Amino acid sequence: MSALLISRRAVAAWAMSGLSLGAFAQASNFPTKPVTITTAFAAGSGPDAVLRQVGDKLSKLWNQPVLINNKPGGGGFIAIDAVQHLPADGYNLIQLDSEHLAALPHLYKSKNFVTLNAFDPVAALFKTPFFITVATDSKWQNMKDLVAAAKAAPNKVSYGSWGVGSPGHLGGEEIELLTGVEMTHVAFREVSQLFTSVATGDVQWSLGSLPSSQGVYKAGKIRYIAIAAPKRIAQMPDVPTVAEAGGPAGYDVNSFVSLLATKGTPADVKAKINADVQKVLADPEVKARFNTFAFETLSWSPDEIRKNAEVKSKVYEKLIVRKNITLD
Repeated sequence: MSALLISRRAVAAWAMSGLSLGAFAQASNFPTKPVTITTAFAAGSGPDAVLRQVGDKLSKLWNQPVLINNKPGGGGFIAIDAVQHLPADGYNLIQLDSEHLAALPHLYKSKNFVTLNAFDPVAALFKTPFFITVATDSKWQNMKDLVAAAKAAPNKVSYGSWGVGSPGHLGGEEIELLTGVEMTHVAFREVSQLFTSVATGDVQWSLGSLPSSQGVYKAGKIRYIAIAAPKRIAQMPDVPTVAEAGGPAGYDVNSFVSLLATKGTPADVKAKINADVQKVLADPEVKARFNTFAFETLSWSPDEIRKNAEVKSKVYEKLIVRKNITLD
C-alpha cells in the first residue's frame, strides 16, 4: 500500500470522526498563550484557594501562565457576564458551582438565562459536603431535637444561609419538605456574619461547609450536630450523618465546583483541559490541600458534570417552585 493511500485514509478517518486536522493540532498544542480562569468566588475563599493551587500546577504543566480573575457577587452573574461573550477557544474559563448551573436559571426567571446553554462543562474540581451547625450552648443535641422543635413551633425556628438560593437556603427548604415542618429562613450577606449569628443564637442553626465554619467551630462557638451526607467523613469522624442523628433518611446537601468554557469551544480542547486537570488533581500535594477543606476531588467527564447538574436542577426547581423563591 502506498504512503499516499495511507495518508488519504488517515485524513478520511479524521473527517469521519468529525474532527479536522486543524482542530487536532489546536488541541495538541493548547495552550500557546496565557489562560485566564474567572471565578465567581471571592479571593481567600476555599474554592479560590484550591483553584489557585490547581492553576499553579496547570501553568507548570502547560508552560504558560494561568491567571485567576475573581469576580464574586451578583448571584454569579458578574463572573458570567465577564466571560460568556469571550472567544470559544479554551483560553477563558470560568469556575462555577453546581448552584450556578442548577439553581440560578430557576431563581432568575426574567433573565431567561440557562447557564449550561451559555457554557460547556470542561472539568470537575471537587464536591463539598455541608454540616448542620448550632450554637455551642444550644439545647439541641441532634437532628431529632431540631425537627421536634420545628414541629412544636411552626415558623419559630430560624435558620441562616449565605444567600437566597444557596445550598444553605435550599438545604433548609429540603428539610422542611422531608419532615413537614415550617421554619424561617434568614439570608446573610457575609458568611462570617452568618456563623457569628448562629454562635450568638440570633438564628438557631445553619448549614455550613468545613472551610467556611471551621474558624468559629475551632473557637468553640458552634457545634456540628450532623453532616448532611450519606456517610461520615474522615476529617470529622465523630459527627454523625443526618440520618444517624435522627433526621430524614437520604438527606444529602452538597455542592460541586467545575471549570466551564464558553459554548462552542472545540471538543478536543475541552478534552485536553479535562485530562490535564485530572493529572493535577491526582497530585498528592493537591489532594492533601483539598483534604484540609474536606473537598472531594472529582474525575467526572464533561457529560457527567452536565448530568449531575441536571439532577440537581430538578431538585432545586421543586424546592424553588414550592415557595415561589425568586431573585428577579
